[in-house]
Amino acid sequence: MPITSLHDLMLHGLKDVYSAERQLVQAMPAMAKNATSDELRTAMETHLEQTKEQVTRLKQVFELLDAGPGNMKCKAMEGLIAEGKDLIDEDIEPAVLDAGLIAAAQRIEHYEISAYGTLAEYANVLGLDEVRDLLEQSLDEEKETDVLLTQLAEGGINQFAQNGDESEEDEATEKASRKKSASKSASGSRRAAPKKKAAS
Repeated sequence: MPITSLHDLMLHGLKDVYSAERQLVQAMPAMAKNATSDELRTAMETHLEQTKEQVTRLKQVFELLDAGPGNMKCKAMEGLIAEGKDLIDEDIEPAVLDAGLIAAAQRIEHYEISAYGTLAEYANVLGLDEVRDLLEQSLDEEKETDVLLTQLAEGGINQFAQNGDESEEDEATEKASRKKSASKSASGSRRAAPKKKAAS
């Protein structure tokens, strides 16, 4: 369908974000499952329920506009989710994965904040107050989730990931040192072994 007006552009954006939210509903359980931090897992599970509500809210918006969601595929969300899956598939330490999951989730949140903020403004300009209010509810939820993720990252998860790295490096150095000391000790023992007296 050609896009010839702001109303058309808004509908196009709504279909895109509807696809994005539906993709996210499918992807978030795996992200939550792989989180080792209980707080992070809870935050993701809570936002999953919010995302389901946002899908319902978008359906209400389409009804108000007497339009359907169509079959559009949000390629941006597809790519963001793929990046998160790739990270989970990496050979990565659990504490470091938590920090990475927060980063992946916040990239998603920032995309959604942009989408909902733009669509709510379109609805405002078009005088569609009910549509605007529904979109702003979802926008507020996305902003709150982004703030919570930042708090989790700055409140210990990033530092824990860093400390985990340092602990592993220290442990590796200590193991290497012990191995070297043991090798020197064994070598010294061989050198110090008394010579046998020749039989008389």
